[in-house]
Amino acid sequence: MAPIVISTLAERPEYLERLYEFADTWPKFMFNDPIGNAFMGQVAGRFPDQCVVATEDGEPVAHGRSIPFVFPDENRTELPSGGWDRVLHWGFSDSRNGREPNVSSALEILIRPSHQGRGLSHTMLEAMRQAVKAKGHSTLYAPVRPNGKTDPDQPMTEYVEQLRPDGLPVDPWLRVHVKAGAEIVQVAPRSMVIAGTLDEWREWTGLPFDTTGDVVVPKALVPVHCDVRHNYAVYVEPNVWVRHDL
Repeated sequence: MAPIVISTLAERPEYLERLYEFADTWPKFMFNDPIGNAFMGQVAGRFPDQCVVATEDGEPVAHGRSIPFVFPDENRTELPSGGWDRVLHWGFSDSRNGREPNVSSALEILIRPSHQGRGLSHTMLEAMRQAVKAKGHSTLYAPVRPNGKTDPDQPMTEYVEQLRPDGLPVDPWLRVHVKAGAEIVQVAPRSMVIAGTLDEWREWTGLPFDTTGDVVVPKALVPVHCDVRHNYAVYVEPNVWVRHDL
């Protein structure tokens, strides 16, 4: 078996165009967050020194993206309840305005399905931690999407408190971060907001969306609210802020 090599995208820019080869591991509705669509595709090109790619025999098998930002300052005294969406906005706003960032946030670690279950998430997180540390940042935050959450009606505040007998979180992604030394800080209750017409949600999910109220969508962490009379549905995803002191 060929070794897996992990590099930053600054070191291997030829992989910039290949980051989406296995992006379909996300559920389809997740590709319709307007903040993510506006900014996420620019992250690796703008901040390649803190985005990482894993390759095996020259083929990409995982990648991770992070973004630098300023925190705290006079206007940012707490991590945002807007989570993933908000930190993307902060990072690009700081870059556009020439502000010198002092911390970073992880945005995504994605593993090719064929390579899941091999511990690569731990390796990728450590590579991202080292890339951020090399920039002189003492903290890496992450608005973690706890995709082990299977009960959409359970509040995220309760889910994050669930622990295994060894004291680690029951959620696999939170567990990866905690085992790497992260501290769970708080829930970001509106980390990602996805709104669409009922026809759009039907196309994204294959579900009827014909009754007003909450709709349980596979792989959604909370229910989607559907309003038939006004022809829209909205998904407000909670994530969990964690902090890595580097």
